[in-house]
Amino acid sequence: MSEGRIKEDMPEVTLLGNQGTAYKFGYDPAILEVFDNKHPGRDYFVKFNCPEFTSLCPVTGQPDFGTMYISYIPEQKMVESKSLKLYLFSFRNHGDFHEDCVNIIMNDLIALMEPRYIEVWGKFTPRGGISIDPYCNWGRPGTKYEAMAEHRLMNHDLYPEKVGSR
Repeated sequence: MSEGRIKEDMPEVTLLGNQGTAYKFGYDPAILEVFDNKHPGRDYFVKFNCPEFTSLCPVTGQPDFGTMYISYIPEQKMVESKSLKLYLFSFRNHGDFHEDCVNIIMNDLIALMEPRYIEVWGKFTPRGGISIDPYCNWGRPGTKYEAMAEHRLMNHDLYPEKVGSR
């Protein structure tokens, strides 16, 4: 399938295939783009593993590094991966605590896609001898996904990994 054909199928996607990408150095949820889910009648997970996430400590200004795991069950819209990469990059000079970063990311993706279910898990490298791994999730209220979110929240870390150097 040619790039022109892809763009015809996904008119709202402007970053994919664009060679003149501008990188934003401040938090910007407007970067995010969506495209239509071609399988809205089926439940399935889409998972992104983002091992180069960085943000700044809001108190010291020191960089924080981590892996961001984003999983969701789409409804009608899906996030385009290049726009997600640029969006996550926009946190590079953004000062927020780890817990805030995962919740901001989840809230922005809920507002963008209105998924059935979503979870965001940040696994940050240790600083000062402590790693922080915040997890948040959301399921559409009044549906089975709300119960799923509660269950996954209560059971998400029953078998924590043995942390080495990450």
